[in-house]
Amino acid sequence: MKRYDDIVVGSGISGLTLTLLMAIKGRSVLLLEKGPRIGGSLARFSRSRIPFDTGFHFTGGLNDGGIMSEILSLLGIKEMVEPIFVTNDAQSRFVFESSSQTFEHPVGLENVKDRFKGYFPSESSAIDRYFGMVTSVCSRTPSMSIQDNLISPPNLEEDFISLDAVLKGLTQSTLLRGLLAGYAMCYGARPEEVSFANHARMVQNFYDSIAFVRNGGDGFIDAFRQRFKSFDVDIRCNTTISEFADISDSKVSRFVLDSGEEVTAENCILTIHPKEILKLLPSKSYSRAFESRVNSFEPSTGFFSVFARIKPGLNDPYSDASVVSLFPEDDVNTLLSPSYKGLPALVVIKSPDAFDSSAGKGVCILESSLVEDVALWSDTRLGRRSQGYLDYKAERIVKIREHVLAQLPDYRDCLEFLDSGSLLTFRDYLFNHDGSAYGIKQKMQQFNLIGRLPLHNLHAAGQSSLLPGVLGGMMSSLIVGRSLLGKDEYGKLLVGAR
Repeated sequence: MKRYDDIVVGSGISGLTLTLLMAIKGRSVLLLEKGPRIGGSLARFSRSRIPFDTGFHFTGGLNDGGIMSEILSLLGIKEMVEPIFVTNDAQSRFVFESSSQTFEHPVGLENVKDRFKGYFPSESSAIDRYFGMVTSVCSRTPSMSIQDNLISPPNLEEDFISLDAVLKGLTQSTLLRGLLAGYAMCYGARPEEVSFANHARMVQNFYDSIAFVRNGGDGFIDAFRQRFKSFDVDIRCNTTISEFADISDSKVSRFVLDSGEEVTAENCILTIHPKEILKLLPSKSYSRAFESRVNSFEPSTGFFSVFARIKPGLNDPYSDASVVSLFPEDDVNTLLSPSYKGLPALVVIKSPDAFDSSAGKGVCILESSLVEDVALWSDTRLGRRSQGYLDYKAERIVKIREHVLAQLPDYRDCLEFLDSGSLLTFRDYLFNHDGSAYGIKQKMQQFNLIGRLPLHNLHAAGQSSLLPGVLGGMMSSLIVGRSLLGKDEYGKLLVGAR
């Protein structure tokens, strides 16, 4: 049997980060990916020669001194990932349709704060207090500063109060509360569910900067792949673990792959969904309490995605708008509630490099969607779905088109829809557990799965472990990697990244 120092299961951003982190320290790593290529939801695909993103679209923290920029420096790939920053105030907009109000999102936290105070002059004190609380939470969270030799976030007072409660304590304006809670769409939990602390940790970077990446998620994948060439990294696609074998003293001695091959390793880090981890663990290895905890995790919001283009030869009538978020209601709790039956929120995203001079410009439209929307067909697979499911997709596409054109009417004669995908599409193509966009909901006082598992050489990381999205996935991997390498060895990496 071949022996590795570490096995990493799942090649999304968390798995890629952990693999490279351990390899940099001279360890041999086997990276397993269930799909046909690495990258998970980072990977792009093409329609009519136009590239489209699936899970990654834009991010914060790529500015100099930003946490994402620091992580990329630590991994030695900062120069390989090219950010395309949103620089024009009008490029990012929040539209609240019931109030007929449009708010531009400028660059830089102080600029955002001043602009919002301009929109709500009578709420200046509330806005100052909100942004002061965001800054305070992040400054007291060691993991938000890479050079602090990363540790898990502490339990702050703000970890035990919801975003919704804070906002209601600051202002009576439902419109202002909606604007401040709007980024809940980027982590898929209602303001009444998520702690203010986690909200702050996730949104501060969007206030500092917003950036696309050249070649989208593929830009990250290519950088990792290139860096892997310098180290002892073995990548296996279309492969995963089927059995943990020879368990003794709560440790796994042998790992059986679904290809039939057997390997050994000192550690195995699973960056997959917690419920998928539970399926792999032998039932005798964990308690009922552990099982109950994992099964209690709820899926975050997902998206029904439409992939469109500005027809070849036609100009984009909204060329100055890169990200336009449409909120039919002011109350984000309502928009993300399973009982809500009104028009869903959606975002129109135009990556600057999703363009082909002879094919047109790509437009990605993401409409919020819940697993309940596709529950009727949840036990079906690609190519074997009923006419009812096809009708559901067709009806939803029509409504999305009507919604977009109601707010952006100049798209009527130039926007062409090319393809679409539901949560089931996302689930099946990307081997995502349930199709939700951000793993599990990050709810208050929830004990997520991160670090050591009941079998002591197994560990959990990923976007469901700490915080959602690309940044959350990478941070969780650094925390787990630090625990495996030890503070001193991890600290040597930090010195080299300065």
